[in-house]
Amino acid sequence: MPRIFALLIAATLVSGCSNAKPDSAAQPAAARPSILLVTLDTTRADAIGPDARGVETPAFNALAARGRRFRQAYATVPETLPSHSSMMTGLYPAGHAVHENARFLDPRLPVLAERLQSFGYRTAGFVSSFVLSRRFGIARGFEVFDDSLESGASERTAAQTTERVLAYLSRRAPEPLFLWVHYFDPHAPYVPAEPFRTRYAARPYLGEVAAMDEQLGRVVQAFESTAPAPLAIAVAADHGEGLGDHGEMQHGALLYQATMHVPLVLVGPGVSTGTVELPVSTRRIFHTVLDWAGIDPSLSLRGTEREVVLAEAMKPFLEYGWQPQTMAVAPAFKGILAGTLETYDLAADPAESRNLGAGANLPAGMRKALDDYPIPSISAARAPGNLDEDARRRLASLGYIGAAAAPIVRLGAPRPADMAGLLDVIDKASGLFVQEKYAEAIPLFERILADDPNNLDATLRLATAHSLLRHEAPALEAFKRATRLAPESLDVRTYLGLHYARGRDWPRAVPLLEQVLAAMPQRLVAIETLASLREREGNGAAVLALRQRARGLRPFTRAELVRLGDLAMSLRETPAAIDIFESARATDAGRFERDLELGVLYLSERKLDAARDALDRVPSSHRAYPMALFKRAQVSVLLNEPDRAARIDAARRHADPTTRDLVNQERLFR
Repeated sequence: MPRIFALLIAATLVSGCSNAKPDSAAQPAAARPSILLVTLDTTRADAIGPDARGVETPAFNALAARGRRFRQAYATVPETLPSHSSMMTGLYPAGHAVHENARFLDPRLPVLAERLQSFGYRTAGFVSSFVLSRRFGIARGFEVFDDSLESGASERTAAQTTERVLAYLSRRAPEPLFLWVHYFDPHAPYVPAEPFRTRYAARPYLGEVAAMDEQLGRVVQAFESTAPAPLAIAVAADHGEGLGDHGEMQHGALLYQATMHVPLVLVGPGVSTGTVELPVSTRRIFHTVLDWAGIDPSLSLRGTEREVVLAEAMKPFLEYGWQPQTMAVAPAFKGILAGTLETYDLAADPAESRNLGAGANLPAGMRKALDDYPIPSISAARAPGNLDEDARRRLASLGYIGAAAAPIVRLGAPRPADMAGLLDVIDKASGLFVQEKYAEAIPLFERILADDPNNLDATLRLATAHSLLRHEAPALEAFKRATRLAPESLDVRTYLGLHYARGRDWPRAVPLLEQVLAAMPQRLVAIETLASLREREGNGAAVLALRQRARGLRPFTRAELVRLGDLAMSLRETPAAIDIFESARATDAGRFERDLELGVLYLSERKLDAARDALDRVPSSHRAYPMALFKRAQVSVLLNEPDRAARIDAARRHADPTTRDLVNQERLFR
C-alpha cells in the first residue's frame, strides 16, 4: 500500500472487527434525533468526569452515568481549529490540511453541518473563541452561527455563550436540530468566576473546568426540554492542557497524554451505557452524528471498530523547523515519532515516564501507520492567510502567535520534546514582541538562538525588534544572519524590505518587495509597504493598483476607502472611484462625506439617476453645498424633471465665488 492515503482522508486503520455494525440500525427518517454536540476547549481527560480528582463535574458525570464514556479518546491535534476541523469533517489533519490555528478550512470539503442541513436538519452553532470565527471556514452549513464577541474581545465565558444558546432554544421548531456549543473557559489564563475562583483558588484551571461543567448542565437541560425528540448528545474536548507535564505548560507543541487524551461521552439512540477502553479518535464524532441522523453508519462510535488512532503536532515543525511529530495509539501502546521513536505502555505507565524506544513489540500496523503519515509541505501549510491586524491581535491575546517566517527544514533538526525547556521562553518572547515590548523581547530571542541557532523565526524577530528600536547595526547583523540561514527565503526579503522602508535607505526596499510580490502576489504586508513607498515617489497610479490589491485581501475601514476613492478620483479613474466610494458608504452611510464627489462621478458617467440620489444626500451644512446645488440642477435638466427651473434658481441664489460663473455660463440653464 503506497502510503495510507485513504486512512488519512476518509477511512480508519482497523486491527480487528473492521466490519462491525452499530449496536442498532441507523434511525429511520421519521425517528431522526435532535443532536447536541458540546466541545470543551483545553480540557484534560483527568480533569472532568468520574475519574477526575480534585474537581467536581456533576453535569458531565450525569451524562457518563447514562451514556457511553470512552476512557481512551484522543484528539487529532493539540490545537483548537484543526481539532474541530477533524470533528467537523471526519478527517485527520493530513486530510483536511488545517495543521495550526489561524489557517483556513478548504471550502471544497463537505462539513458536518452541510451534510445534516441537506438532510432536513436545522443547524445552529455557538462558539466562544475568535479562533473558531466563521472567517476560518468552520461555520459552513450552519443556519445560525453565533461567533459574535464584545468589541475587541477574543473570547467569551461559557455562561455568556449559554445565555445565547438558551435564547435560541426558546424558539422551538418541529424539525430535528443539530446544535453545536463550544466552551473555551479552561484556556489560559485561568480566571474562573465565583464561586469557583474561591473554591479552586489553589488550582484555577480546575475552577475553570468546574464553571464550564455548570454551563454544560444548563445547556443539556434546556436542549432536552425544548428540542424535538428523540435526542442524542455528544460531549468531547478538542485537546487537553500540559500543566507542566513533560515540560509543556499549555498545549500545541507535544503529543503526550496531558494534551492528547481527552474526555468523550455519548448519550442517545443505539448507545449502550458503560465505559469503552479501546482507543478512539474524536474525528469519529463526525461519523457518529451522521449515523444518528440515518445518513451513514460507517465508522460510528456506536459500533465496536478497533483502530490505530493517529494524531499529529506539527506546530514546532511548521514554525521552528523542528522534527515533525506523529502519534499512534493501539490497545496498551502509544508511539510518538519525531526523528526517533518513543514508545509507552499506557496500561503500565499512564504518565509516560518510561520510554520503551523502538524495540517495543508494537501492535500490528502501528509502526507502519506512524511511518506512512504524510508530513505537510511547509509552503502549503503556511501559505499566508493575510489576517488583518485586528485578527492577529485577537489571536495573540489567546496565546496563538504564529511564526514570522517559514522555517528552515534541515537534517538533524531538534526533537520538540528535547526543546521543551525553550517552549516557555518562545511563548514569552513572542508575546512581548506582539505587545511591542521589543527591548524586553531581545534577550529572550538571543537565548533561543543560543540553544537553537538555526531558528529562522527567532532570528527574524530579533532583527525586526532591533529595527523597530532603530538599532541599525544589530538589526542589519541579524538580517545578515537570517540571509545566511535562508538565502532564498522570501520571508527574509520581506522583513529586510520592511526594515529599509522604515529608514533613510527606503529606496532599497522597493526591489526586495517587488521580488517578494513576483513570487507571492498576495503577500499583504509587502503590498501595503510597497504602496506606501510608491506614494513617497509620487506614483499615484501604482499606489491605486497596489491598494486595490490589498482591498481584495482584507477589509478596509471607511476612512481607508474614502482616501482611496479620493486618489482614484484625482487620477480620473472614475469607475474605480465610484466602486470605492460606494463601498465606503456601505460601511457607514451615516458618516459618509463623499456624496458630492459620488454625484459628480455618476454625472460624468451619465448615470443620472444615481447622480441625482447621491446629490440629494448632500446636506446643506456641507462646505461645498453651492456646488452640490449646481450639479443637482444640471442633473435635473438632463432628466427633464418638472422642478428643474426651481433647481436652477436655487443654484443661482446660493452660488458662491466658485460656482457663480459656472451657473451663469452653463448652457443647460439657458
